[in-house]
Parts: sequence; C-alpha cells; structure tokens
Amino acid sequence: MPSLVGNININSVGSSGVVSIGDTFYVSPKSTSKTFSGAGSFNTGNVVNTASGASSTNTMDSDLLDSSNAVTK
Repeated sequence: MPSLVGNININSVGSSGVVSIGDTFYVSPKSTSKTFSGAGSFNTGNVVNTASGASSTNTMDSDLLDSSNAVTK
C-alpha cells in the first residue's frame, strides 16, 4: 500500500539490524544473543532511583546451546 513518508534519520544500524522502507512481505533477521546484568541495570528514564541492596548475577550456564540459529540461515 503506497504511503508518503516524511524525513528519515537513521543514525546507525547494527550487524543484525533491519531497515525496511516501503512494502515488505517477510523480514527475518538471523541473530541470537545472551545478556547478563544485575538488578537495576536496564532502568531508563529522566529520574531513576533504585535500591537493590546487595545483588549478584549468576552467569554460570551449563547449556552448550541456548538458542541456535544454524538451521535458519
């Protein structure tokens, strides 16, 4: 479906990012990742107050594969 798009500003696109302008049928980025973070790590906003006290993050992972994308290439 045609449409009018105003100004577009793209600052950066990562290695697994997708930028789609116009009609698209199927977008399927192929990337997986795992992130470890402690309490209150991803809080966003203008005024953030966190009181997490003593905190620890368990990064021990006994799995060999958590989410494989070998089949989706």
